Amino acid sequence: MGRIAIISDIHGNMPALEAVLADIRGREIQRIFCLGDLAGKGPSSAEAVDMIQKHCEVVIKGNWDYYLADQEGRDTLIWHQNKLGAERLNYMKALPIYKEFYISGKLLRLCHASPNDLFHRVYLSTKQSERLKLFEPTPTLNLEADVVGYGDIHGAHIDHLQGKTIFNVGSVGNPLDMPQASYGIIEGKINARDKGSFSITLVRLPYDIALAVKQAELTDMPEKQEYINELRTAVYRGRK
Repeated sequence: MGRIAIISDIHGNMPALEAVLADIRGREIQRIFCLGDLAGKGPSSAEAVDMIQKHCEVVIKGNWDYYLADQEGRDTLIWHQNKLGAERLNYMKALPIYKEFYISGKLLRLCHASPNDLFHRVYLSTKQSERLKLFEPTPTLNLEADVVGYGDIHGAHIDHLQGKTIFNVGSVGNPLDMPQASYGIIEGKINARDKGSFSITLVRLPYDIALAVKQAELTDMPEKQEYINELRTAVYRGRK
């Protein structure tokens, strides 16, 4: 049996990322996959990208990674792009948008938002036909997935529909369901096509929010107060 820690949506929050990596080490998990949104929102975009490159075996592109590496114009993007520098931006630009492999006889697909559309956002409340699109064949294997894990919405959950499993690992650095870092652990026979034991665990972890707030306050980062409010309340800035 093998275990893989699945993290996502770090958003430049180093206290949260360091707490999660320490928890993963404490569980003696050797493999870490990241589902994107390494940078942006938080003050430590460059440090987060460097830490992810150092510790993660697989890194998937998120929508913020796309914005930062491929777009320009907004003050917020410019601020983070200046912190990241050309080498990190080129790294983010080249990231894949999904990863799929067999585990205990199930085809597992990992992506940020959707494997075929980086901006196809899926919530628990999204109608089932839209959620099922995450399982549709990709060009890699041209097969429907049995299990899909994703990030993007910053809310951790596990659900089952039409004999398939969908799970969201939540957010390490910008959780919007409760003010604790979140990540997932999958366990099974990695790369095995024979059926076997398989499990998904969602982990919630307190971290030093006061330190994360202080690090943001010491910068001239655009949208700083909105980010701080999200850290403290886990309420999305656009939510009424």
